[in-house]
Amino acid sequence: MNAKMVKYPQETVIVREGELNADMFKIISGHAEVYVGFGSKQETLIKIIGPQCCFGELGMLLDKPSIYTVRAYSDLLALRINREDMFDFVKENQKNVIDIMRNMASTMMTMRFHIDLLIKEIESGHKPDPHMLQQARKAMKGYGMFRSIQEASDILTNRQ
Repeated sequence: MNAKMVKYPQETVIVREGELNADMFKIISGHAEVYVGFGSKQETLIKIIGPQCCFGELGMLLDKPSIYTVRAYSDLLALRINREDMFDFVKENQKNVIDIMRNMASTMMTMRFHIDLLIKEIESGHKPDPHMLQQARKAMKGYGMFRSIQEASDILTNRQ
């Protein structure tokens, strides 16, 4: 297995939104910030993650560009696992499967929160906030839930 321990200095961007990433990371020590719109006017800090948390697994498993940017909040030590070594990593480190699943569940809960906000806006008849639309669009397109924000809006409007 070619998993590697990698040190990232504070403020280092590890995964960049919109870029393909074939690796998963498990934080051993330190903390990382997870953003959408990093470096733009719409920059939003989603969460701060720490030891035992994983990131990059969805991009690695789905072969899709990252929908978030991950930056080292402090000096960070992470185990970096590439796609080719994932099966061996899971086989040799079965406890890590739970950590990966926890992280994926957390990501889905965050997405659900943003989608619920969008649904409330659409159902109330208000024009959704442009910033919220942009965040929801990234979440839905990034995970193949809807082809577009218009498709989501049409489905929700027809539901009433």
